Amino acid sequence: MNYTDNNIETSYKKILESYLNTGSEHVLYEAQQFTRTLLEHKTSPEELVSLHRSIMDQLYPELPDDIQASFDFLLEAMMGYGMAYREHQILRDRQQELEAEIDVAAKMQQTLLPREDVSVQGLDIGIVSVPAKKMSGDYYHYVQDQFGSIGLAIADIIGKGVPAALCMSMIKYAMDSLPEQQLNPSALLENLNRVVEQNVDDSMFVTMMYGYYNIQAHEFTYSGAGHEPGFFYHAKNDSFEDLSAKGLVLGVSKKATYQEYVKQLDIGDMVILLTDGVTECRMGEEFLEREEIVDLIRKSMHLKAQELAENVYRELSKLQDFTLRDDLTLIILRRQV
Repeated sequence: MNYTDNNIETSYKKILESYLNTGSEHVLYEAQQFTRTLLEHKTSPEELVSLHRSIMDQLYPELPDDIQASFDFLLEAMMGYGMAYREHQILRDRQQELEAEIDVAAKMQQTLLPREDVSVQGLDIGIVSVPAKKMSGDYYHYVQDQFGSIGLAIADIIGKGVPAALCMSMIKYAMDSLPEQQLNPSALLENLNRVVEQNVDDSMFVTMMYGYYNIQAHEFTYSGAGHEPGFFYHAKNDSFEDLSAKGLVLGVSKKATYQEYVKQLDIGDMVILLTDGVTECRMGEEFLEREEIVDLIRKSMHLKAQELAENVYRELSKLQDFTLRDDLTLIILRRQV
């Protein structure tokens, strides 16, 4: 049945009168269908109650006073309900718009990450990067030069959501525009720092570690900008040490400089880069100790680097009841020959 503004009252009266006379479930179904027309005409709950009362006055002009009063009560209640419902609808629409924007930003983030598996002669490389929510504040990037050597970057943007995604895109394109400095980690960080300082809000900062592995010299040269220390594994004596690099986080001071460090890799040695989603993993109210992270790495060291990284992630996820509290990124680089 199609309804118009002119016959809504007549149609509702007909349906109501029919139900009062028959109590038919079919008429109840017709009433349910009629509510769609009320929505199309943007009829508010209080307007429906007022319409119902008016028709009841027509059908039963001598209704008891207490029944009449109950309609007054219901009308007032529906006015409050209608206002609350409309506010809820507005908030829901805004929430849906925000979620749609976040989905777009999350997809944009995925396009910023490397799309192909990295392959470097003589190296075994594994990478895992998992956001705690739709949007991630973690970022990683790699570039290979004409000699086959590789530059690896790992970053943590202090800030979430769409601003973090925009900052991430800025960092990626800034790195891609500085190919001549990929051999020089300190110079690359100094240039990125100026870009971040000039273009990012004061409330946002970026920590980063960038390293360059020379496949001829088997050296890993790296610099850090306030980033979480990684690990370096010495295969010869089966020991781990912290891979630290002092340096101010990106975006604080345009005059910041960064020191370079060098690690010689022998066969079996590993460089492990990570974000604080790894080191700040919690078991209950306590953070996981770095020694415990080393133990997790040791359990899977016999595996390929990618399997090793994935196993460590699974173990950390299990310790947190499969609910990450922070974005997690882990990069493992192991010399094979």
